[in-house]
Amino acid sequence: MFLLALLTLLLALCWSPGADSVVVPSSTSSTSNRDVPGTLQRIFMKEEDASDFFRRRNRRATKSQDEISAEQRQVLAADERMREFHEEKRNEFESFAEEEHDEQDERSRESGEQWREFHYDGMNPPYE
Repeated sequence: MFLLALLTLLLALCWSPGADSVVVPSSTSSTSNRDVPGTLQRIFMKEEDASDFFRRRNRRATKSQDEISAEQRQVLAADERMREFHEEKRNEFESFAEEEHDEQDERSRESGEQWREFHYDGMNPPYE
C-alpha cells in the first residue's frame, strides 16, 4: 500500500507542469567564479608554497623570544589579577566573619546579663 502511494506521488511529480519550469538562474556567483581562471589561482596555492606555509606555522615550531616574553607577561598579569581577586574575597570573608563573631559575642553577653539579672537574689553583689 505504501509502495503504491509512493509510486503515485513520484508519477505526479514527474508529470506536473511545474516540474519543467523550475530553473536555477545562471547568474549566481558560484557559476560565474568557475568561469574565471584567476579565481582558482587565488583559492589554491602551489605545493611548495603550501608546504612552506605549514612548515613555518606548525605546532612544534620554535617561538621567537618576543612571543615567549609576551606570553609570559600575559600569564603573569593573569596570575596577578587572580591573586588580587582571591585576596579581595579573603578580606571580604574575614570582615564578614569578624562581624558575625562580634554579633555573637554581643548576643551571648546580653543573654548572660539577662540571666544574671533574672537570677539575682540580692544576697551576693551583682556581677559587673
